[in-house]
Amino acid sequence: MNSTVETTGGKLDTFKLGLALLILIAALVGFYVYAEQDLLYRVIGLLLAVGISIAVAYQTEKGREVWGYFHDAQIEVRKVVWPTRKETVNTTLLVIGMVIIVAIILWLLDMFLGWSIGALMGHGS
Repeated sequence: MNSTVETTGGKLDTFKLGLALLILIAALVGFYVYAEQDLLYRVIGLLLAVGISIAVAYQTEKGREVWGYFHDAQIEVRKVVWPTRKETVNTTLLVIGMVIIVAIILWLLDMFLGWSIGALMGHGS
């Protein structure tokens, strides 16, 4: 059984992804090299380079897969049933109460173990 996988533009996609990465790296280096320039211009240049890099990466198969993943994630977030304010407050208070109870239990256990070790070693009076 002989099966071969044919990739459409595999080397070209790799080149495009490398180019996108190179654009990002050049933008970051330029951001710090031109530190004497106004921050607004450097940020605009950085955002422009990120946009160009994303556009180049989107032209690849992997780029379209990543874009599809984020699109699917956005659809799933819309399906989430968010708790009401009352449910959130009640859950938060329950968590705070449990943390306090566990802290007291651990403090008492620490006190008991410290006392018992001191009594075993003869340091207690």
